[in-house]
Amino acid sequence: QVHLVESGGGLVRPGGSLRLSCAASGPGFRIAIMHWYRQTPGKQREWVATITSQHTTSYEGAVEGRFTISRDDAQNTMYLQMNGLKPEDTAVYYCKSSILRDQYWGQGTQVTVSS
Repeated sequence: QVHLVESGGGLVRPGGSLRLSCAASGPGFRIAIMHWYRQTPGKQREWVATITSQHTTSYEGAVEGRFTISRDDAQNTMYLQMNGLKPEDTAVYYCKSSILRDQYWGQGTQVTVSS
């Protein structure tokens, strides 16, 4: 069974930076496709970024150029470096692991961008 734990959220001013982490336990991290999603109250969870097992990355348009997804397979951890944060980035951020046909979610970490 895969267990994911996000950390690194918090309150930051517009233009600031945060680094989120997603620590994975259980088998399969090295072959997993890892993702970040985010959700605000009353809205559907939306995709933010993906990194494959070959470290190929992709981003949602609104975050491309500001956010960087990465992974450390030796530490079973994925990261999201967020720079140039905007109030509209405020959300609960979730990591997801896709291993073959199985999907696993973390519990989320709150990011608030406000002056």
